[in-house]
Amino acid sequence: VSRTRQQNLPYIFHLKGPANRLYLPIIVYPSIFRLFKQEMPFPLPHETDCNSHSRSVPKNYQHILALLLAVKEINENPQILPNISLGFHILNSYYVARKTYKASLSLLSTQHRFVPNYKCDTQSKLIAVIGGLATETSANMASIFATYKIPQLTYGSFTPVQDDKTLFSSLYQMVPKEAHQYIGVVRLLHHFRWTWIGLFAVDDDNGDRFLHTVVPLLDQNGICYAFILRTAKRTFMEELMNMVLAQLGKYPLLQDRKVSACFVYGEDPAMPVLRMLLFFATLYELPPVGKVWIVTSQWDFCATSMQRLWDIGSFHGTLSITVRSREPLGFQSLLEIIEPSWAKGDGFIQNFWEQSFSCSLRKSGGNVEGKKACTGQEKLESLPSTFFEMSMFGHSYNVYNAAYAVAHALHVLRESNNVLQKQQQHLNDLHNYIGSILFNNSVGESVAFDENGELIADFDVTNWVTFPNGSFVRVKVGRLAPRDPSGKELTINDEQIEWHRILCFGQVVPLSVCNDYCYPGYSRKKKEGEKFCCYDCAPCPEGLISHQMDMAACVKCPEEEYPNKGQNQCIPKVSSYLSYKEPLGITLAILVVSFSLITTSVLGIFMKHRDTPIVKANNRTLTYVLLISLLLCFLCSFLFIGQPGKATCLLRQTAFGMIFSLSLSSVLAKTITVVLAFMATKPGSRMRQWVGKGLANSIVLSGLFIQANICIIWLITSPPFPDEDMNSLKEEIIVQCNEGSASMFYCVLGYMGFLGIASFTVAYFARKLPDSFNEAKFITFSMLVFCSVWLSFIPTYLSTKGKYMVAVEIFSILCSSAGLLGCIFSPKCYIIILRPELNNKEHLTRREK
Repeated sequence: VSRTRQQNLPYIFHLKGPANRLYLPIIVYPSIFRLFKQEMPFPLPHETDCNSHSRSVPKNYQHILALLLAVKEINENPQILPNISLGFHILNSYYVARKTYKASLSLLSTQHRFVPNYKCDTQSKLIAVIGGLATETSANMASIFATYKIPQLTYGSFTPVQDDKTLFSSLYQMVPKEAHQYIGVVRLLHHFRWTWIGLFAVDDDNGDRFLHTVVPLLDQNGICYAFILRTAKRTFMEELMNMVLAQLGKYPLLQDRKVSACFVYGEDPAMPVLRMLLFFATLYELPPVGKVWIVTSQWDFCATSMQRLWDIGSFHGTLSITVRSREPLGFQSLLEIIEPSWAKGDGFIQNFWEQSFSCSLRKSGGNVEGKKACTGQEKLESLPSTFFEMSMFGHSYNVYNAAYAVAHALHVLRESNNVLQKQQQHLNDLHNYIGSILFNNSVGESVAFDENGELIADFDVTNWVTFPNGSFVRVKVGRLAPRDPSGKELTINDEQIEWHRILCFGQVVPLSVCNDYCYPGYSRKKKEGEKFCCYDCAPCPEGLISHQMDMAACVKCPEEEYPNKGQNQCIPKVSSYLSYKEPLGITLAILVVSFSLITTSVLGIFMKHRDTPIVKANNRTLTYVLLISLLLCFLCSFLFIGQPGKATCLLRQTAFGMIFSLSLSSVLAKTITVVLAFMATKPGSRMRQWVGKGLANSIVLSGLFIQANICIIWLITSPPFPDEDMNSLKEEIIVQCNEGSASMFYCVLGYMGFLGIASFTVAYFARKLPDSFNEAKFITFSMLVFCSVWLSFIPTYLSTKGKYMVAVEIFSILCSSAGLLGCIFSPKCYIIILRPELNNKEHLTRREK
């Protein structure tokens, strides 16, 4: 855009051009004039002139400039609608339903004549409507334009009380669904752990709908409201001020220091009413409040001329969910050429200029109401942000995109159906093309609608930073992506946020909770008669922890971890098994080696003196078998020490069972051999045929064979395997061998017990045989030791856990084996080594008298 004043700009209101070009006016309903009545192009019956009480919102003039820039760029772009020019009318709704309907019907009439449904203009063809800013205005417009299937694009949030799809079938929203913003606010509250908040809603149907939607959503997400403040609804200024003054009685609600965050329904007039309430509070010398105001995309800091000097510091640190926007390249150039006489037909520039700069453009009659005369050289950049922003944001950007959406849809319609200039009714299908349009605007942002006619876009999380001169800056501190996975829609940078100066100092996040957080190690306990966000803190029960602040309930640690003393974190459990590195394991290993060496020594002594009478007299082969099996019994204890593995678990009990059964079978065979030997000495005894090595060998082999079969069945049906016991000990994981089948394990022990009892019984009855030949007394005593050890083993084994259970079994093996070794072989070793004179045949055959 050139900076010269002679510009080829489309005129506001009526735009005319050459006869060979088609002008398609776009109608936008801005809310530039709020609570201000102005004569319509067609006067209403019995209308009163209220210009003497006019008040305007200069900031909304940017909406007009955004539309102007978009139409100018479209008309100058040969790639969009060649040989067709777009024009537009701008009408004001005044937030009054009667005037909204009148303005809408006037668009369906011939210009300058209010005759709805009668239109004889050949150049001005209505193709789309952009508006309005408020839900009520948009709904009133839709009730008329939907009948004619004229596309309507709202540039503010649209949340009608009655969501009738047929009524709004031709309506498209340049703002994503407002429910997405509510979800974003909930995520924001969760992020800062704010669970005790205030709610502000306008006291009308839209406010009711807001509360009906938001309150259950907050409850579902663990957030409570401390109060709900219904602000005054839209009306004329005098009445509005009286209503706000009446609400000062509720001002103490805002002074609750526990409530730092307040969620405000952002649709107009929430912001001016809230601002007025805080201003009147200072006039009545009420203490100022510091809150984090959380608002939706409808919220904007704007002011009328009478509010020029009102402080906006109360809103410092406000967080808002705003539609993502980027400024078009030509907007700054457009701002540089704006002046009171910059374009013909601009019916808003005079009021905007006078209200913004507090001056008068009237050339006759001198100053008006004491105002100075405007020079026309005033600078827009000198205005505070509440009056005019030099960057395009929010609603203005929505208007800009809306104009482009209409143009692109019209272009596609013209390309696909070249009857645009033939019949007006074909334009009724334009809304179908708008709904399916997808394009990139001049700044590269994608513009498209979903199946419900709502804009597909992300939101920015904006932090409003205010200054004493009435200006402010918008700082982007996060992003809300509604289409991202649930719980991950919000990303925010806490360090960029500036909080209200009353709430905190520096970058400390303010608290907004009913009571202090419960520290780790404690959980929330509901207070009777109060909301669930108000609670006491109770210590976690034994075995449970809370590792985060303000947990609703204590939780169990994973199986492989256990609670620490403070019950605020889980500590990994230590693997526990009988190892060679601990004193108990070392002690048992030394005992195993010692007994193995002793057994080896005894075996060596017997082998060395194998031809002596005492060795030969007690079945030398059985003696060797018994000593070797005892040696193996000692050595098999090593299978129980160390970390259990698959092989050690398979061999541990089965090897011990078979080897010990071999030992007991050998003892039983020796005992039976002694008994048969003395019985065979009686005259005429038939026992002589049973005396010999064959019987002894049969007893040993059969005893071993039965135990071997039991072990084989065990290994086939339910073999032992390495296992971890997570629950028996609080701080340890017991690494152990799971026996697979407890019944098979006790079958092995039971069979060994049977062999032991059998040996004890036979030896007991043979104890009175002559001492010289009798080994039965020693065997009886050894079996007594064996039975005592294993009978005490069972209850001790069942009452211990972990490595101590393994140690009990090793100790039982060592004691029972040592009992057999000591009781049976120590007397013989004594004679062989210390009393060799007794190791002769005469001594062994001598009978007691």
